[in-house]
Amino acid sequence: MRVLRTPDERFSDLEGFGHPPRHVEVADPDGGPERLRVATYGIGPDGPDAGPTVLLLHGEPTWSYLYRHVLDALAGAGVRAVAVDLVGFGRSDKPAEVADHSYARHVEWVRETVFEGLGLDDLVLLGQDWGGLIGLRLVASAPERFRAVVAANTGLPTGDTDMPEPWWRFRRAVERAETLDVGRLVAAGCARGLTPGARAAYDAPFPDESYKAGPRAMPLLVPTRPDDPETEANRAAWAALADYPRPFVVAFSDSDPITGPMAPALREHVRGAGAGGGDDPGHAVLRGAGHFLQEDAGSELASVVVGVVRRVTR
Repeated sequence: MRVLRTPDERFSDLEGFGHPPRHVEVADPDGGPERLRVATYGIGPDGPDAGPTVLLLHGEPTWSYLYRHVLDALAGAGVRAVAVDLVGFGRSDKPAEVADHSYARHVEWVRETVFEGLGLDDLVLLGQDWGGLIGLRLVASAPERFRAVVAANTGLPTGDTDMPEPWWRFRRAVERAETLDVGRLVAAGCARGLTPGARAAYDAPFPDESYKAGPRAMPLLVPTRPDDPETEANRAAWAALADYPRPFVVAFSDSDPITGPMAPALREHVRGAGAGGGDDPGHAVLRGAGHFLQEDAGSELASVVVGVVRRVTR
């Protein structure tokens, strides 16, 4: 596996994001001697009395910069949090070929980073887009590690139901683009727009097209048919989540045509989300926000998360 590493100077003077990374090494899935470096960003109190850690997982084609407003609000509330750059994104190493990326590999890379590299086991998941596709698989496989979940504009597709047409348009655009304009893609998913500085921050991890195998691969990895290689794993995750008893908050925006149908599916299926007549943990609809609700409604999303953290630490 050929791996690229974005030069550090690409991340100097980022607008609104000064968190230094802590790097964790994970295994080369091909069994090679080299290890991949994953960037993580921690804020808030530490120590045995710090309470649970909010695990923030981003999606396509962003990185932990997406969570800057949420991180600031959580820090102000005294909540501990860790954001992770997926392999291929942000300050994490970037396998150079689209074929180097698979759904299963990304789940394993995050699992090794969080559970082994950082040693975290008292977590509240906040997952959006691929952050949920990956994070919910971790919750399903190790529910004892998670005190609660906040699912934000995400889901667990199995291919049994077709993806919405806006998602297919996005996938086709990524597949056909000779030059992948990451900043433009992120801006298109925001209802309230992006500043030039924020757009530049989303472009920063990718000095040229050779670094963009991750963003090009991810739309191809979403299960879109019942015989997809990851369909059975996602079906198993749905089955496990049906019995997840802890608070499971569905916090979706009101203006995301891609993930909107997943919100009722999660509310109606997961025990901790109130399925089967259980207690409703307080679902939220964030008004005037698009797919990247962290950009459009970061403080509102953080308030939801703080409420969940307070609930599970009473």
